[in-house]
Amino acid sequence: MPTPSPRLRAAAASATVWYLRLIAVFNVIAVMSLPFRKEVQEHNDGKLFTARHVHAHVHHAGKFFTPYLATAGLVSAAAAIFLALVMRRRKRAAWVVNMLLAGPLFVLYVLALTQHPFSGHVFNWVSTALTGLFVAALLIGRREFNAIGDPSSPKLALAVGVGGVLVTGGLGTLLVHATNKLHHAPVLEELAYTLLRGISVGPLADRVDSVHAPRWVDIIINVLLAGVFCLVLYACFRSPRGRRLLTDEDEEKLRALLDKHGARDSLGYFALRRDKAAIFSPTGKAAVTYRVVGAVSLASGDPIGDPEAWPGAIDAWLSEARRHAWTPAVMGASEEAGTIYARHGLDALELGDEAIVDIADFTLEGRAMRVVRQAHNRVKRAGYTVRVRRHEDIPEEEMNRLVQRADDWRDGATERGFSMALGRLGDPGDGRCVMLECRDANDEPRALLSFVPWGEHGLSLDLMRRDRDSENGLMEYMVVELLVQAKELGIQRVSLNFAMFRAVFERGARLGAGPVLRLWRSVLTFFSRWWQIESLYRANAKYRPVWEPRFLLFAKSSDIPRIGLASARAEGFLELPGMGGKS
Repeated sequence: MPTPSPRLRAAAASATVWYLRLIAVFNVIAVMSLPFRKEVQEHNDGKLFTARHVHAHVHHAGKFFTPYLATAGLVSAAAAIFLALVMRRRKRAAWVVNMLLAGPLFVLYVLALTQHPFSGHVFNWVSTALTGLFVAALLIGRREFNAIGDPSSPKLALAVGVGGVLVTGGLGTLLVHATNKLHHAPVLEELAYTLLRGISVGPLADRVDSVHAPRWVDIIINVLLAGVFCLVLYACFRSPRGRRLLTDEDEEKLRALLDKHGARDSLGYFALRRDKAAIFSPTGKAAVTYRVVGAVSLASGDPIGDPEAWPGAIDAWLSEARRHAWTPAVMGASEEAGTIYARHGLDALELGDEAIVDIADFTLEGRAMRVVRQAHNRVKRAGYTVRVRRHEDIPEEEMNRLVQRADDWRDGATERGFSMALGRLGDPGDGRCVMLECRDANDEPRALLSFVPWGEHGLSLDLMRRDRDSENGLMEYMVVELLVQAKELGIQRVSLNFAMFRAVFERGARLGAGPVLRLWRSVLTFFSRWWQIESLYRANAKYRPVWEPRFLLFAKSSDIPRIGLASARAEGFLELPGMGGKS
């Protein structure tokens, strides 16, 4: 048998996904229509028939069978939906499950068609043909499904399934017992009715003659068991959690790459976060650092190392994402890195701009700097002073006190930051970081800023904390003091905060801005009441920085909501409970 071409394999794999999607829609429509369909009275020789009785009679006759997974039940609808999702992500386990279910079913249908009661109905031939085409598509597209699963998934799925069925079966049986219109039914038959109703709201459970429960009870049971089945499928087909973190060896390699190429990207040092993992190019001259959050492989900034080796590292990272069925995404890539990622099939969306101050061009003189100059002078007259030191020059005991102060001043219990934050303060390995400590007229600590190295002659803002009772304009005062004293430290450029959607605020306020841009600016201004989007842009713009655009990279537009959720979790803005451990 000739080997199918890659195009044919891809088409067959896509066909299986679309089949499951259509079956899911069919099942949902069937579930919605059956319970609420009015019973139609039809007089024929003095007999009264209902739609339900006719439907039950046909199925009880056993002469018809439906295509694979086509039943009037939410459980089969949930199965089709979940299988479509994981088949779209090319999970090997999903292919195996479909093959184990659809393969024997197709053989059974073929054998049934050799018998007269079944072969006489055209619908059975159609069902067999559709099931056979699905199996054929599975076989042709087999090599497309190579994404691995989590080794712990089968055990977790079994535990969830057993516990869910016990709980749902118990509650459903109690509900059936309380509403059963036929009294004195055996408990085992009520349990059987409950389990059958969990599978279908159609006539499947009507064969339990001792039970006649209201339709709303059937729906509740079916919904409950469908919910349990969804949890089982999630546990069974979830992607590996990506628990691998930065090892000491990886950190040593990354530091060596940063020593050579760290001046290329202001976010490069944040690759040393220890909740990330690193994957290197075959030559070891470049690396992509990432963290897996909710089945999203989330990289940040540019690849580390020699740009000529970036493609090798990106290929390795994307290959790992495909193998684990992770959704690849990059937060905060520069335009140069975005261009390289685009060559590997990722699309780009501009997120905003990074504010970079060139020390040689910075001055407090002029009308444009009046607000900053006045704030700086006001705080200085109040007796505040700033001390600038490398972390390695701060005694350990004093550093511990500063770390404690930073924790006390933190806004909220969650440490925020991922793409543009180091996530630690005072670590012995970060001796080249720069600390700004601000004290008031009474020599009491009031605020601190910490910057990570950006090559040999640059700094990138990492941490910003202050006492809420301190003087207004304190942060502006500290930033100006750093910019003024930067030359003494050999610093030539400083990267400040990231301004999300900066271009919208700037261009949307200009004369002649179009209605769409003005509307978008109004929406962002509204949400800035809670997320400080516009105020962050204004706070950075006052230093007259150079704006460097940063991009979000993604494989498919449909993945953006998932990526946005993963980014919010990674940055600490959103906490979600997880199954089976933290992701």
